[in-house]
Amino acid sequence: MSEFRIEKRRALAELTLTSGPVVQGCFFLAGSSAGHAGPERVADLLNGETGFFPFELTSPGDGAGAASQTVLYNRAHVVVVRLVEQTTETQLDPGYDVATGRRVRILMSNGTAVTGTVRVYQPMGRDRLSDYARSPETFRYVETGTETLVVNMEHVVELKEIPCL
Repeated sequence: MSEFRIEKRRALAELTLTSGPVVQGCFFLAGSSAGHAGPERVADLLNGETGFFPFELTSPGDGAGAASQTVLYNRAHVVVVRLVEQTTETQLDPGYDVATGRRVRILMSNGTAVTGTVRVYQPMGRDRLSDYARSPETFRYVETGTETLVVNMEHVVELKEIPCL
């Protein structure tokens, strides 16, 4: 084994692509992040660069020993990522507990709608949905209550705040 090899952990996810298919597989994430304390998260990986990222394809019901294939996907063509495993990735953000939560409905470029909560990491008075929309990150977390999604803001057609239930 090379001394330069970096151990990665796998994070199960489903990618919805602009061409229509939903693919299942794993991201390869580092044990630490250059941008914050703690492990690398899916949004960190997607926001880290432009272009392609590796993704290990799996089929539903793949067991141990099943052949897998690693492909490269272009970030620009990923509409939504659904994190399959129970995750607390969003809660690892510094300030998560004090960030303003906004309940939203997001219309994506492929016609699907996402309803959930986004966090606005801005000071009081600058924590409106319009402030969230101007944030520089391309890939952002949305918590639906039952799952965590990562949406590509380049594919957001409409972002609308909705009343909390």
